[in-house]
Amino acid sequence: MTQPEETNGPDVEIDEMGRLEQALEAGDAVALEALLDPLPLSEALRLLLNLTAEERDSVLSMISADFAAALVEEAPHAVATELVERLDAVKAAEIIDELDSDLQADLIGDLDEEDAEAILAELDEEDAADVRRLAEYEDETAGGLMVAEAFSFPENSTVGAVLRGLASDETDFERYRGQHPYIVDTEGRPIGVVSLRALLTAKRSEKLTSIMVPPITVSVNTPLDEMQDIFDLYPFLGLPVVESDGKLVGVVSRAAIDAALLERSESENLKRQGVVGDELRSMPVAIRTRRRLAWLSANIILNIIAASVISAYEETLAAVIAIAVFLPMVSDMSGCSGNQAVGVTMRELSLGLVRPADAMRVWLKEASVGAINGIALGILIGIVAWVWKGNPWLGVVIGTALALNTLIAVSIGGVVPLALKRFGQDPAAASGPLLTTITDMAGFFLVLSLASLMMPMLL
Repeated sequence: MTQPEETNGPDVEIDEMGRLEQALEAGDAVALEALLDPLPLSEALRLLLNLTAEERDSVLSMISADFAAALVEEAPHAVATELVERLDAVKAAEIIDELDSDLQADLIGDLDEEDAEAILAELDEEDAADVRRLAEYEDETAGGLMVAEAFSFPENSTVGAVLRGLASDETDFERYRGQHPYIVDTEGRPIGVVSLRALLTAKRSEKLTSIMVPPITVSVNTPLDEMQDIFDLYPFLGLPVVESDGKLVGVVSRAAIDAALLERSESENLKRQGVVGDELRSMPVAIRTRRRLAWLSANIILNIIAASVISAYEETLAAVIAIAVFLPMVSDMSGCSGNQAVGVTMRELSLGLVRPADAMRVWLKEASVGAINGIALGILIGIVAWVWKGNPWLGVVIGTALALNTLIAVSIGGVVPLALKRFGQDPAAASGPLLTTITDMAGFFLVLSLASLMMPMLL
């Protein structure tokens, strides 16, 4: 039986890149779009990012604005900003004009003032005003995550008028995807919301006010975690956003909240691993190197501090070589327990369940878990050490050190993020290195000091 040919292997990829570069060299915009458009957006973006920065500029300048906007929207935020800022103001404005207002504001807000103003000058005056307004809001608030386009109607509108509008203007309807119709009073304040089911089953002559229900609104300053709670309670696709005077200024969607939560989670995870910012390999080498070196250099100092503890007990290590085998085990197992505590504290911080003032309560809860787990793990590793070397006192040393270090690790992991938050530092970025250094030092010290005290019984 003949096997089907592979359609997405390395040869196919090389061929795609070759045709992309040929079309680019020939200045053939039609061929470029014909090659990229049939591909999934993620694949088209990957090919684009494999080009040099100058080649990417040329591709985005040659293809249609709506397709270029789709690629920019698919890209991570830092990459999207770089793609836009390298273009001339006219082309950049054409691309930005195709994006939703929330993404427009995010991109404009991250550009330098001169580039931002040059692009805004090319946009429609009303659109530019919306972008400027949205760019002023904090990122993780309703104002920063909303779109300015709200699917709203005056309170005297009828069902028939809304349905006729929907049927006659598909482009506008697409802009309001996921939104229910909101009814506003003469001052622009939302007074009701209509479900699509009610809209389709009501008589066309019926007023919207007769089938609406009171809306649940959020302020432009409502934080991300609070909006997550609302979406967890209600099956809404979106929430109307109001200014301090109660006027409707936009809509924040469930999808936008989910995306913001995912982005925050990914960012915190990268920070814990020493990756600062939205790094991708398509970024300039100098920027990526500088960001990583700042983290790695600090870790050299922290590791020297931990190593200095070992150097102080060289005689003990020389006398009882078996201890050296257990040193990394004690520090690593304690570190794992500490990382669990860090993860729980970071989760509760993001949900607003704990504050820096709750540090004592958090410590007491972590200490109880750490004591139990530390004793259990200490007994296990103590038995292993005893059986391996045939010396029960070695098991006592290693087991006791692990039990105590586990208690120390969970205490640090639970409380340090709160302390860092209290002093305005980023707990996601700094908790990991502090935890690793302290658990290493404490683990080494406990093992080696206990071994020194019990040296006659270990030999």
